[in-house]
Amino acid sequence: MIPAIRAAFNEQFTEAKYQAYLAILNEPFKDPIPFRIAETPVFIDRVFKAQLLDAGDYICDFITAASFPSKTSDAIPKGLDIPGEAILPECIVIDFAIAEGQDGKITPQLIELQGFPSLFAFELLQAQALEKAYHLPKNFSPFLNGYDPSSYLDFFRSMVLGDQAKHTILLEIKPFEQKTRHDLLLTEVLLNVPIVCLSEIYLKDRSLFYQKDGVEIKIERIYNRVVYDELIQQAPIFLQQFKLLEQAENVEWVNHPNHFFRISKFILPLLSHPFVPEAHLLSDWKNNQLGTVLNLDEYICKPLFSFGGQGVMLNPTIDSVNAMNDPENWILQKKVNYAAVIETPSGPSKAEIRLFYFWNKQLGHYVATNNLTRISKGPMIGVSYNNTATWIGGSISYFEQ
Repeated sequence: MIPAIRAAFNEQFTEAKYQAYLAILNEPFKDPIPFRIAETPVFIDRVFKAQLLDAGDYICDFITAASFPSKTSDAIPKGLDIPGEAILPECIVIDFAIAEGQDGKITPQLIELQGFPSLFAFELLQAQALEKAYHLPKNFSPFLNGYDPSSYLDFFRSMVLGDQAKHTILLEIKPFEQKTRHDLLLTEVLLNVPIVCLSEIYLKDRSLFYQKDGVEIKIERIYNRVVYDELIQQAPIFLQQFKLLEQAENVEWVNHPNHFFRISKFILPLLSHPFVPEAHLLSDWKNNQLGTVLNLDEYICKPLFSFGGQGVMLNPTIDSVNAMNDPENWILQKKVNYAAVIETPSGPSKAEIRLFYFWNKQLGHYVATNNLTRISKGPMIGVSYNNTATWIGGSISYFEQ
């Protein structure tokens, strides 16, 4: 997005440097990273960074408002009753497209948000690998608000572990089969937090336990990586195990399962900001509750609680949306024109930037700390799409300081 810096990076790029970068990324692991890594970071100027943070702060203010719990109570599925929900989650991630407005100017546009952890550990490694493999411009950093690798890691550690006298686990479904397993492994190493599969926990006297090397260990805090959308597609045993969480007492959460639903595409229709596209619950549209006529050609249809672009209808029709039997679980969101502004040797690419927000107890608000970025050439953004192209995939943005 800064032409001189992009041209300089492309000029110094070689396939050998890219392979060295991949080797550094893969070196800590026994098996290779299972998704495509982009050849390049994205370089973001001060103006666009300020716009991102303005929109992010607006969203965080909405989430921290006293009215937020009542506005999102309907997001939580009926029958899901897990105790221990804190008023606010420890972390939020917010995805913005690098988009082109009607006036031709490049602006961020909100795509989705999640009250759920992301690749918080992996992005530390990705930045280190980039800086070893390439010559990157000075006065740019993937970190925000003055954070650096050391202070970010300290913040990440304190967020996950809380009171370190309490035993914390990283909880996931089949963790070593996940595409994000490398982030889980790095988290285990960096924070000394054990990875535990949902199938391994059990309840005794209303407390949760698991065993390691034959030793029974009580679970007091959970760094929760269980995606509910994935959980409901698993064998019944995993759903039964998840129900144990409803009976457990005195467990702290990062983040509580309810936050997955509260802070999601469910709240997009409640937001109003220049960098937030118009959105409506599909049920409101079908029940003629909008007070306006929508041109479906201008919207995409998304499931509220899915990850990674699963289930998205890029070109909904009257017939396809009328066929939905659960319209309360879908939104119509105005289409965003992704700007193909990343010049690459194989043609221009476009990108989404996910900002990582951690709750700062001392300041009493969420703070943007780091990011991940996904680069694409196709109609869908995400590392699972158009994976035969080059200069696309998982990456990170460097912001002008």
